[in-house]
Amino acid sequence: MLKARAKWKISKTDARQVEEFANELQVSTLVARLLISRGITDKEHAAAFLHGGTDHVHDPFLLSGMQKAVERIRQALERGEKIRVYGDYDADGVSSTTLMVHLLKQLNATFDYYIPHRVHEGYGLNKPALDLARQQGVQLLITVDTGISAVEEIAYATELGMDVIVTDHHEPPELLPDAYSVINPKKPDCPYPFKSLAGVGVALKLAQALLGRWPEELLEFAAIGTVADLMPLLGENRVIVRQGIKKMQSTKNWGIRSLLDVAGVKLKDVNATHIGFALAPRINASGRLNNADDAVRLLITDSEQEAEHLAYDLDSLNKERQRIVDEMTKQAMAMVEERMSSGLNKVIVLAQVDWNVGVIGIVASKLLDKYYRPTLILGIDKESGMAKGSARSIAGFDLYQALTHCHDLMDHFGGHQAAAGMTLPKENLPELERRLNVLADEWLSPDDFIPILQADLECSLDEVGIDTIQQLDQLGPFGMGNPVPKFVFTDVRCQELRTIGREQQHIKMMLCKGTEEASVALDAIGFNKGTVLPWISSTATLNVLGELSINEWNGVRKPQMMIQDVSVPDVQLFDWRGAAKPENKLQELARCLEQLYGKVQEGRKLPALLTFHPDDKQVRFQLIKSYPVWKVDTATGECIPANDLARGLTWSDVTDVVFYDMPPRLSLLEQAVANAAHAQRWYALFSGKLFDQGTIPSRDMFKTVYGAVQQQGNRAFQGNAFTDVLSRRSGYSKELIQFMLDVFTELGFVRKTAEGFMPVANPVKKELGSSRLFQQRKHSAEVEQTLLYSSAQQLYELLKGCQNQTKPSLEDII
Repeated sequence: MLKARAKWKISKTDARQVEEFANELQVSTLVARLLISRGITDKEHAAAFLHGGTDHVHDPFLLSGMQKAVERIRQALERGEKIRVYGDYDADGVSSTTLMVHLLKQLNATFDYYIPHRVHEGYGLNKPALDLARQQGVQLLITVDTGISAVEEIAYATELGMDVIVTDHHEPPELLPDAYSVINPKKPDCPYPFKSLAGVGVALKLAQALLGRWPEELLEFAAIGTVADLMPLLGENRVIVRQGIKKMQSTKNWGIRSLLDVAGVKLKDVNATHIGFALAPRINASGRLNNADDAVRLLITDSEQEAEHLAYDLDSLNKERQRIVDEMTKQAMAMVEERMSSGLNKVIVLAQVDWNVGVIGIVASKLLDKYYRPTLILGIDKESGMAKGSARSIAGFDLYQALTHCHDLMDHFGGHQAAAGMTLPKENLPELERRLNVLADEWLSPDDFIPILQADLECSLDEVGIDTIQQLDQLGPFGMGNPVPKFVFTDVRCQELRTIGREQQHIKMMLCKGTEEASVALDAIGFNKGTVLPWISSTATLNVLGELSINEWNGVRKPQMMIQDVSVPDVQLFDWRGAAKPENKLQELARCLEQLYGKVQEGRKLPALLTFHPDDKQVRFQLIKSYPVWKVDTATGECIPANDLARGLTWSDVTDVVFYDMPPRLSLLEQAVANAAHAQRWYALFSGKLFDQGTIPSRDMFKTVYGAVQQQGNRAFQGNAFTDVLSRRSGYSKELIQFMLDVFTELGFVRKTAEGFMPVANPVKKELGSSRLFQQRKHSAEVEQTLLYSSAQQLYELLKGCQNQTKPSLEDII
C-alpha cells in the first residue's frame, strides 16, 4: 500500500448532460465534461468562458472613486503637475508600476516612479519617501498595488500638500485612509461586480477610464501581474490574461523578449505557466535581493542592449535567490523536525536572525507544501530587534482574520486569506505563535490538515492522445481559480520506474493498463517525488492523479502526464529473492520506514522478520538484535514473538513483513500471511536452504529401485555397491536412489541390516503418499518451485490469495 498525499475529490458528470452540452456548444465531449465538472453548466456562461472578449469587460467607472481619480489626474495633466507612481517590489507591483509608466507616457504627463527597498524601507508608503517626494516637487501621488492600509502615511502626505490616489486590491482595513480617492474593488461600498482584480488589474481599469477605451497595448503587463499574484483566472482576469498572452506572443517590448530569452521560452509558446514560473520569479528576484527598480527599467526600456543586460542580471539574481531559498528551507525544516519530537504545532512560526526577508514568503510556501500547516517565516534584524515575516495558509484558516485578532502585537500587517506579511518586535513572537495556535484549535478540524486535490475526471489511458490534450487549450489560460485539468487513472501498472534529475529527486514511469500485456502506454513524470520510489513495487497496481501535456523531443510529440499524486490501494510485494546481502536490504528498508513514519519506538514501524528456522545463525546472532523477529510454530502454524522487539507488538498489526526464509510447507506461509491482516507491504527474501530438498521420484522410478532390491533375493548388498551399479544402469543419482530406499524402509518394504538393505517378505501394502519422508520432500519441492521459481506477479497472486483466505490452485501459480 501507499497512501496518497492528499484527499482526492473527483468530479462526476452525467453522460447524457455531457452529450447535450457538447452538441449545443459544438465542442468535444471532453471539453463538455470538463466544463460541467467545473460547474459551468449554462450555455451562455460556457460560451463566455470559452470565447468571451472585451464584451465581458466591466465599465471602469463602476469602481468607487474612479470618477474622482480620473478628474484629478486630468487636472494634473492640464496643469503640468508632477505625478509620482508609488509601487511595490513584487511582480504585481512592478507590472503595475510599468503599466502606469507606459500609460502616463501616452498622456504626455510629467511624472516619475518610486518603489521602496524591501529591506531598507519595507512594504508600502513610508514618511521618508513622502518627504523626498515633496522635496522633489511631487504634487500628485498615485499608488499601485499598495496604500489601502496606509492611514497614517497618507494623512502625512496630505499635510505635506500632496494629493494621493490609492489603487490597490488588498483586503481593506476597517479604517480606510483619507486619500483624495481610493480605488479598490474590495471596498465595502464599491459596486464593481468583479472583486478579484490584481493590483495591476486595478491599474489597468484606471488606464481604461483615462483612455476611454480598452488599453490593448498594456495588457501584457497586466497579464504578468495577474498571474504572478495568483489571482483567479476567471471573469475579467481571464480576459486580461488571455488577451495579454496573445499580445505577448508577438510583443515588441524588449524587456519581455529578453526575459523570455534568458528563461529559454519561445515567444510563440508563451502561456500562463511561463509567466508564473519563468517571468515572475525573475522579476521578483529583483525586489527580493536588490532593488525592484531594475525590473521596472527592464520593462520600460526602448534599448535592446539595455534590456538584454538587465535580463541577464535578473536571471543571475534569480539563481542566487534559488540558492538562498534552498539554504533557508533546509534550516527551517531542520527546526521543524527538531520540534516534532514534542509534537508539531497547528501553526508553524519560525524566526531566525538575518534570514533574508526577500525570500521568506517562498520558504513559507515550501514548508506549507511539506507539512500542510499555516506557516509564518520571519527574519529578525539583529540591530533593531524587529521581525519581518511572510505567511502562507491552508483552506479554513484565514490569515488576515487571524492576524487581525493579534493586531496589538504587530507594528504592521496586511494580506488576505492565503498569504500575509507582518512586522513585530521579536519579543512578541512567542505570544503571536500562542494566539495563532489557539485560533487554529478553534477554526480547524483534523481533516483540515489533509491537503485536497480536486480532479476533473477519471479516465482511461485509451482516451489520452495528442488531439485530446490539444482540446484542453480551449479552457486556458490556466492558473489560480482555473487550474490545469487534472485526471485520475486507476488500476494502472508501471512498465518502468526510475529516478531522474541531478539529485535523483524526480521520478519517471511508464504507465500501462494493468489487465493487458500489450496496451497503450503513457510516459509520466513526478517532479520532487523521488521519495515515493521505495514504496512502489514492480507488481503494484497504481492510482495516479496528474495533468496531461505534450512532450516534444527531436521533432517527436508524445502525450505525457505530470504526476501530482500517486497511491497504491492494495498490499504490495517487493521481490528480494536472490539478494546478495539481505542485511543491506533490511537496513535500507528500516531507514526508509524511519523517513516515512519518524523515529520508531520499541520496534513499531520496523520491518518484521518472519522465520521458519529460528536457529539460523544470522537470525540468532545478528538480525534478532535490530528487528522484531517472529518464528512460526511448525505444528500449529502460529506466529510467535522471538525477541523483545516483537513481544511489544501483535502479528496481526504488522505493516511491513519480511519473509526471511522458506517454510517446510506452503500451508505454514499461507497461514502466516492470512493472520497478518494489516500488512501493507511484503518483502520476499526466502533465503537459506530447505531441508530434504531434491527431485521427487516418479512411481516408475520407485518400481525400478524396488525391482532391483528384489533381484538381490535374500542376499544383502554390500556398502555402496548396489547404488553405484544401479545409478550407472538407470541414470538416477545415488542420492535419489538412497532416498527411495529410505522411503521403502519407512513403509516396511525393505529392511536395513548391518550389511545393507534386504527386501521384506510379504510386506503390508501401503501408498507412497503415506510416507513421511516422501511427503516432506514433496512439500519441499512444492515450496521451492512456488517460492523461488515463480515470477514476482505469480508470487504476489499467491500471497494475495492467502490474505483473502482464498488459496489459488497451485497448478495456476507454478
